[in-house]
Amino acid sequence: MYTEEQSSIEIVEVSPRDGLQNERLAIPTAEKLALIARAIDAGAKRIEVTSFVNPKAVPQMADADEVCAGLPERDDVTYIGLVMNMRGAERAIASGRIDQLGAVAVASDGLGVANQGQSSDETIDVCRDIIAKAQDAGLSAQATIAASFGCPFDGEVSEDRVVHMAREIAKAGPAEIALADTIGVANPAHVARLVTRVREAIQPLPVRVHFHNTRGTGLANVWAAVAAGARTVDASIGGLGGCPFAPGAAGNVATEDVLYMLERAGIETGLSLEKTIAANHWLAEVMNKEMPAMVGKAGGFPHPKTERTAA
Repeated sequence: MYTEEQSSIEIVEVSPRDGLQNERLAIPTAEKLALIARAIDAGAKRIEVTSFVNPKAVPQMADADEVCAGLPERDDVTYIGLVMNMRGAERAIASGRIDQLGAVAVASDGLGVANQGQSSDETIDVCRDIIAKAQDAGLSAQATIAASFGCPFDGEVSEDRVVHMAREIAKAGPAEIALADTIGVANPAHVARLVTRVREAIQPLPVRVHFHNTRGTGLANVWAAVAAGARTVDASIGGLGGCPFAPGAAGNVATEDVLYMLERAGIETGLSLEKTIAANHWLAEVMNKEMPAMVGKAGGFPHPKTERTAA
């Protein structure tokens, strides 16, 4: 049973960054901007547009400044830039187009070193510094705890460790804290426990979730997280996504799949399923491959052509 507060869920569209970053096909800046425009047209109000990282490490994000320069002027849309260090934060702020910085802490030393060259404890310190930097610049910042449900190098991650990290990061005053299943190993029971514990530990700050559908549990995990009180869900048009530094981290949960599940269950998202499916088909042509999203293939229900007007 959902409370009135849970009758709507916010979606953060991450396809322009997390969706594209691990793709081998180099996507022109104009196409990235077209993807962002389609997400906005579908109703997205928060979009992770790029990441400010070393282009040698993530070549797909080498045009971060150009993407920011081409963003449409929208007072009703929050543009998020992912940053891993203070240099990235400075670049994002200097762009003049980013509304919110996305900082990342990592729950394991193995992925922390691979992803950011830092231990898990060091990523907490940097995360808090980035939040403070954003606030000093008059911007907001959100924080993500990567590998919250498991690490490709270290294996199992302690729930207590994630809760401790969330408490420490919350002291810096981010807009929210996200739990990320970076390599798609979470299960609904684990998700329900951890979201509940973190929500209780950091309240009144909201919990956001970020799931990969690597092992087919992504939608079930979204449902468990929403039931446990998560207020925001990351999703990627078409179900593209992956981390260059986390082996096996394939496929974010697809925006159209999440929309279909939530809307059919009576939970509003404010996004158009029809326009999101159209964006999927357009993106498939850009990427020259079929997108993994299931609803992109099957369509919504009832299909407009099969609806009948009552006599």
